[in-house]
Amino acid sequence: MKKIILFVATILSSTIGFSQAYDGAGDLKFQIGINAQSNGTGIMSTLDYGIGQNFSVGASSAYMLGVNELINVPFVDKFDIKIRANANIGDVFKLAENADVYPGLNLSLKNFGGHLGGRYFFTDGFGVFAELYTPIAKYNDDLSPSEEFHNQFAINLGASFNF
Repeated sequence: MKKIILFVATILSSTIGFSQAYDGAGDLKFQIGINAQSNGTGIMSTLDYGIGQNFSVGASSAYMLGVNELINVPFVDKFDIKIRANANIGDVFKLAENADVYPGLNLSLKNFGGHLGGRYFFTDGFGVFAELYTPIAKYNDDLSPSEEFHNQFAINLGASFNF
């Protein structure tokens, strides 16, 4: 058993040394995962493009799949798309090359919000991510239960790909 653990640790440490979570200008990341909110879960994706040493811009979208049956949710309330900007500050905190932390802001069809995320790459092309999202300013303060989707605290978890 000790030999297996040593072998797995050796493989992981050798692949981790060749991966980068953020590589500056020209860096391209695609993420896909689950979006968990109150009364529903869905699928989400992001695409971020590095335009500076610590700055990236991109887009994200989410669609609610598992919705509480008590809420009548039209398509327009299940879907959201955002433009976003991130400050990739893993190097500022002196994290390993394969880890990144990125606070950011986004503007969506539903609101203006902020997010805090982190990525960890196992290889040069594959990693995992987690994001916490919250709206800062909503376009409409008097929301129906279905309009609360994408207008509340959400957690995103999934896979990250480096292109």
